[in-house]
Amino acid sequence: MNSKLIGLAIVSMLAFGSGAKAETIKVGMGAFPAPPFFAPDASGNFSGWEVDILKAICADQKLDCEITGVSWDGLIPALTAGQIDMIVSSLSITERRMQIIDFSDKYYNAPAAIVATKGSEIEATPEGLAGKTVGVQVASVHEAYAQKYFTESALRPYKSFDEIIQDLVAGRIDATLVELPVVEEFLKSSSGDCCEIEGNVAPDVAIFGPGIGAGLRKGDTALKAKINDGIRNILANGTYDAISANYFTSSIYGD
Repeated sequence: MNSKLIGLAIVSMLAFGSGAKAETIKVGMGAFPAPPFFAPDASGNFSGWEVDILKAICADQKLDCEITGVSWDGLIPALTAGQIDMIVSSLSITERRMQIIDFSDKYYNAPAAIVATKGSEIEATPEGLAGKTVGVQVASVHEAYAQKYFTESALRPYKSFDEIIQDLVAGRIDATLVELPVVEEFLKSSSGDCCEIEGNVAPDVAIFGPGIGAGLRKGDTALKAKINDGIRNILANGTYDAISANYFTSSIYGD
């Protein structure tokens, strides 16, 4: 049995192995495509690595997790307003966000990379991007990083990575800053023939934080404990690696 079938079998057993009534949790996820992590189809159904990991965690903890698509900049307001119970949407654990919401333990960590059109000879440094127009996703850690370091660049905010890529392909921006696995997935597509990775940016833990976690309301300690237990369990029993093997050639959990 190949790794993909093993991963699907494990998730299926976890999801349907118990007849106990599950607690319903409303999960907010970005209402835009960000493969390989998540992407909604025309009916609003989500698929991707982050979706499979969420299903495994929720099955492990006997939670009935329902995904709702939310705009990127609306995720935290929806959580604090009680419209959703948790955010699972490649949300970096940062000190700034922790002033408003809480986080689970990290469930992955990935570097940020500069992407530009082929032959542009742009370097992934503040100096290399001076005078260039750089697209960034609004309210993201990448926007915060660009605002701090790319002071000689013209920053252009976008609602989603999809919109950034459209303008990059059309030549309306010179480069973008994005998570490395997201851009690697894009480069595999037919549209990705236009572009190349120019390199990873220098890390800044104060901005990027220790990794990606599930966003939770302040004081929701019971749900936080369950999500943390689920993350630890799927890491320990091989489910995490089996799912990841379907999407990545190496671990993205990080140190």
